[in-house]
Amino acid sequence: MYPPTTTVLPTAPVDARPGSALGDVPPGSAPAGAAPGSGPVDLPAGFAPADITAAVRSVRRPVRVVRDPDSGRLGVGGPGEAVGTVPPLYPEWLGDRSFAETHGTRFAYVAGEMANGIATTRLVTAMARADLLGFFGAGGLAPERVEAAVDDLVTTLGDRPNWGVNLIHSPNEPAVENRVADLLLRRGVPIVSASAFMDLTPAVVRCSATGLRADHTGRVVRRTRVFAKVSRPEVAAKFMSPAPADLLDHLVGAGQLTPDEARLAARVPVAEDITAEGDSGGHTDHRPLVSLLPVLLALRDEITARYGYDRPVRVGAAGGLGTPASVAAAHALGAAYVVTGTVNQIADEAGISEDAKELLAGADLADVSTAPAADMFELGAKVQVLRRRTMFANRGSRLYEIYRTYPSLDALPAEERERLERQVLGASLDDVWSEVLRFWQRRDPAEIARAERDPKHRMALVFRWYLGLSSRWAIDGDPARRADYQIWCGPAMGAFNRWTAGSFLAGPGGRPAVQIARNLLEGAAVFTRAHQLRTHGVPVPPEAFVFAPRPLS
Repeated sequence: MYPPTTTVLPTAPVDARPGSALGDVPPGSAPAGAAPGSGPVDLPAGFAPADITAAVRSVRRPVRVVRDPDSGRLGVGGPGEAVGTVPPLYPEWLGDRSFAETHGTRFAYVAGEMANGIATTRLVTAMARADLLGFFGAGGLAPERVEAAVDDLVTTLGDRPNWGVNLIHSPNEPAVENRVADLLLRRGVPIVSASAFMDLTPAVVRCSATGLRADHTGRVVRRTRVFAKVSRPEVAAKFMSPAPADLLDHLVGAGQLTPDEARLAARVPVAEDITAEGDSGGHTDHRPLVSLLPVLLALRDEITARYGYDRPVRVGAAGGLGTPASVAAAHALGAAYVVTGTVNQIADEAGISEDAKELLAGADLADVSTAPAADMFELGAKVQVLRRRTMFANRGSRLYEIYRTYPSLDALPAEERERLERQVLGASLDDVWSEVLRFWQRRDPAEIARAERDPKHRMALVFRWYLGLSSRWAIDGDPARRADYQIWCGPAMGAFNRWTAGSFLAGPGGRPAVQIARNLLEGAAVFTRAHQLRTHGVPVPPEAFVFAPRPLS
């Protein structure tokens, strides 16, 4: 029904030849002039673990699987009874090739939208220039700051198709959600990443449908591509399906879509890139990726058949991806692309303080916990955060307990009030309320009017003051509030730290986001090659399933 964009990757990446800076083949190990994808090079057959490990790591060279005629053992190399050949493997080939063709990238890899601008314009620009994809973290920022960031990206990246901006669901502030959507459409942002949505809203449907047109064959062409990050099948189904007729009719009636755009929107999914979000930092339902991804893939196939789409709806993977092994596992499950988030916070380009990066660099697998989400506090939504060397998770959870227990701030016992002011807020309730008043009088005076009518809402606004500022204290590196840092973090951080220990990615400094991405992808190719040889019956040793980070050009 709608054609892909015309960006096409070469059959073999032009600068990914054996012995290049991209590869892991030592110079001189391939014959002069050997081209990617050429026949297996005749080398002495190898049956020792070191020989097999070397073949695993030479991912860009085909490998012949051979049998020793005397012992019957399987190995790799030249002379011997040929059992099969494992073809070359490039990191560019991990995932769905239509991802790169549609989004103008070289790799099926995304640096996700870490909120409050932690995923900076600098990070997005670095990813785009390296032929990867990145999203600016607009969630939690005032529309004015989002506009400044978008202007910067439009000026810097021009017509590049491989960058985008986050549109986060804002159930408490639909006007802000709509204003950000207006901005993204007005400035021609090529990709919008929708996150934390529980249902379709006018804002996200407008981003999907605005600018739809039919080409000369009648196929639908998109102006704005939408990603949707989901962790529940019922939400995924909404984004995989065409927008509901009543919502499209409403937008047409409001003058926000043309009748032709609405007619075409009824033929295509709201989003053609659906990210299955597993156990991640930030908003999370703690779904195991190995359970969630296959369910969403099957759902995609069912919905594709129902509506007769002739362009693929891709399902990617996010959450828990902090090592080459996890990235390879996601692709083995069928992920069309992978999205990283938590681990990019320690990147040089991340918009978070060096103090917070140091805390992240010391995290292990179990050093995470959950706390109330500032933007969905009254709904009981949770975010996953760093627990090690910060009290935020405990203090945030205490705020929610108080909110659930008492009808108003005035109902707090004197001892509870004193403990709250001294141990959590670090200020009197009266002082905090004064700051809350100033903030909402500028942003949305209706919140103040509601709080004056509803003492429970007033309590929520006061507690959201702490929950909102705690992430800002971590971003700014406020030493006086170090114990209150809210740092969004999943278990991928601990896995990443163990993998990178002792390497150049262990920091501090010298950790570009592109190097993190390229090492994860290169390592995933090595793990995939090891698995391929093992499925051919080759006794692949444990050391072959190891990839140490190193600078990749």
